[in-house]
Amino acid sequence: MILLGKYAGKATRAAAFLWNIGAAIPIIVLILWQWGSKSGWWSAFLLPGPTVVMKSFISLLATGELAENICASILRILKGFSFSALVALATAFACGIYRPMLRALSPTFEFIRHIPPMATIPMLILWFGIGEASKLVIIVMATFFPIFLNTVQGVIQCDKRLVEVARAFGYSRAQELRYVIFPSALPYVLTGMRLGLGYSWRSLIAAELVAASSGLGYMILDAEQLSRPDVIMVGILTIGCLGSLMDVSLSCLTTRFTSYGKKDGVV
Repeated sequence: MILLGKYAGKATRAAAFLWNIGAAIPIIVLILWQWGSKSGWWSAFLLPGPTVVMKSFISLLATGELAENICASILRILKGFSFSALVALATAFACGIYRPMLRALSPTFEFIRHIPPMATIPMLILWFGIGEASKLVIIVMATFFPIFLNTVQGVIQCDKRLVEVARAFGYSRAQELRYVIFPSALPYVLTGMRLGLGYSWRSLIAAELVAASSGLGYMILDAEQLSRPDVIMVGILTIGCLGSLMDVSLSCLTTRFTSYGKKDGVV
């Protein structure tokens, strides 16, 4: 017990040390960024210092322009990602359980998967214009396959012995899915969801850079045309912060979900 206590204490101290290093890195980067900008290591016009970027952030926040663009981008992400996740999960579980369906769809899916969503932007603009439809299609194309492939792999990797035990106890197909297959595939599902969420941001910003009248990508492009690198940096940092926040939120929700599942006897 004493040895276990010592090992636990060392592990705790190591984790705290690593966390402190992780927290210190952004601070060090900001200090070097500000120092380099003031010392003339690079052109302050091309890369403004943190204080200039912060002033622009406050100004954009005060005018409401930043909030408007953030809301436009987040709304598109939520719509496109939600629809893509529902379709991808349903298709993945169906293909994972019924293998002939997976073999039938694999050639088509493999062909579509290797087409970059950005390459379809010109055609989508011709078909749907620069409205919301073209952006949502791009998000769906970018996020579908990470969720689908991870989920299919999770369903396929499910222990066949557990399925046989469930059938021996008289579980219905729906009960097998709920109590055996879904809990087994859940880690793969969560990984796919997190990957898909990241891809949704990348695809959306690219779409907004090409064809949009609102959103963070549009704000960055507009700032580039007006030679406002400070606003460009505000947009880039905002995207990073929002993406990280949404990823952490998704992780917290899934942790709560899995904890609830364990209490309920699902996981």
